[in-house]
Amino acid sequence: MHLGTPHMSAAAATHAPANSPARVLTASLVGTAIEFYDFYIYATAASLVFGPLFFPASSPGAQLLLAYATFGLAFLARPLGAWVFGHFGDRVGRKSTLVASLLLMGGSTTLIAFLPTYHTMEQFGIGWIAPLLLCILRFGQGIGLGGEWGGAALLAVENAPPHMRARFGMFPQLGAPVGFIAANGLFLILGYTLTAEQFMDWGWRLPFLFSAALVAVGLWVRLKLSETEQFKAALAESAPVKVPMAELFRRHLPATIAGTFSAVVCFAIFYLATAFALGYGTKTLGFTKEAFLTIQLGAILFLALGIILAGWWSDLKTPRFVLLAGCVGTVFVGLLLAPMLEAKDTASVFAWLALALLLMGFVYGPLGAFLPSLFPPHVRYTGSSLTFHVAGIIGAAPVPMVAQYLAERGGLAYVGYYLSAAAIVSLIALFFARAR
Repeated sequence: MHLGTPHMSAAAATHAPANSPARVLTASLVGTAIEFYDFYIYATAASLVFGPLFFPASSPGAQLLLAYATFGLAFLARPLGAWVFGHFGDRVGRKSTLVASLLLMGGSTTLIAFLPTYHTMEQFGIGWIAPLLLCILRFGQGIGLGGEWGGAALLAVENAPPHMRARFGMFPQLGAPVGFIAANGLFLILGYTLTAEQFMDWGWRLPFLFSAALVAVGLWVRLKLSETEQFKAALAESAPVKVPMAELFRRHLPATIAGTFSAVVCFAIFYLATAFALGYGTKTLGFTKEAFLTIQLGAILFLALGIILAGWWSDLKTPRFVLLAGCVGTVFVGLLLAPMLEAKDTASVFAWLALALLLMGFVYGPLGAFLPSLFPPHVRYTGSSLTFHVAGIIGAAPVPMVAQYLAERGGLAYVGYYLSAAAIVSLIALFFARAR
């Protein structure tokens, strides 16, 4: 796979890369793990507590839908973050942009820990302030993550040996299961150590507060990095484009569209197996919060396994080949959703979640190498970030709400059809997406 690397100048070629592989991979993994931790604690809190805490009492179902709506808000913000951070990432550099995105994401998450609830503000006649502040900070989370993923992927693949780009590119993807385990593991510990009243009163705030310490660790790692050699070589060859987004749409629109829809399925499968499944499992299937979080923590290990296997397979074949195989498998996983979850026993639920997340590794793991390969260096940050995060709007933002609606109106079988349809959309897009 060729990433469109410009011809390096003689001066650049005589210098060894300043970033060691260990430093690059650690920074790619640690940063995205923190970002995804921040994102997942919100998803978990939205499923468990945000409905009654931040929205007026009407019905539990309506509160859950409103909480899911704030969850989806960040996906609308992510393309904005991709545009803003992509602009500076393609013009100024990868390193400083990654630091800024981490600060925005972590700061927004930490501030959620200090938000007043709807009932607190209602005593002053301004209850609406609480959900408004929640939405603002959720929007900030989305903008931060919009700049994070593309930069972390480029940090990895632009420092990778040619025969190991997919394996380097899988490290930012491994931040997803690591962040999920940290987020849900902390919620699980709180569930076992606090009473339901303590958790609802103040315990839910602790995971958001803990984000501040994690961000400090991430900054320490990333500030030690230097700029990628490919970006420095691109600057040595020509000046950066003035408006990378305009250049992207003018010259690379087909690749942008194909890349976007090729990534839709990974978002759909993940948020069905996490946010929707948690809400449905605890409110309809009869599992306790602690029991279902334990099941999900076990199943998420299969996502990590899938990402690792997909990275190695992608270097043997191509990332596109592995993505195609993952999409085909996901079509069948969607058809298995209803019969396995409706069994309502722990073994069947775990088996479906594990299988779904294993296959998610095959439609998610190769994206770190595949999406950057669609674009040349001078618009690569913008292009890979925008495709990934617009895919998030299409594939993830509506998932909890649509799945909840389909489950209530038509049953779980329709939720499974929804997942299979997302896989078919990505499968078709991959036939039009080609690496440069």
